[in-house]
Amino acid sequence: MANIDVVEFELGGERYALDIQLAREIVEMIPITPIPRAPAYVSGVINLCGEITNIMNLNTLLGLLNTETRDNQKIIVLVPEAAGGSNVGIIVDDVSGVMQVPEADIECMGEGFSSEFSHFVKGIIKVRGDEAEKKSKRLIIWIDMQKMLADLVST
Repeated sequence: MANIDVVEFELGGERYALDIQLAREIVEMIPITPIPRAPAYVSGVINLCGEITNIMNLNTLLGLLNTETRDNQKIIVLVPEAAGGSNVGIIVDDVSGVMQVPEADIECMGEGFSSEFSHFVKGIIKVRGDEAEKKSKRLIIWIDMQKMLADLVST
């Protein structure tokens, strides 16, 4: 059975993950230049190593309550292929790290569960072992970031 590598991060006290191959780098929060009349989920742009990078607020994009800015917020910069060739970064509350997940520990969303958000969920990751015991059998929502970004472009 294969393992899947994901980047685990936190938003509003909940755990999420995205495919490791979509993450180019993780950077500390830096000042973001706002863009007038941009959609609510666009926080603005940054200059990252000479490249203008669009920064999206993942809380707003997912329809979660916006929490106050935290000291440990990070920007996960995605590979250009994830966003149709654009430079995009997403703001998250914190990044836990990279984890290998056995396919057996991933549950797909059931057909009966339908919401605007559910078609952006690749699955639910069940954390096992000692770490799960410490955090009471926690679950991680595995987001299909490519599908989410593609949907933004098409709307």
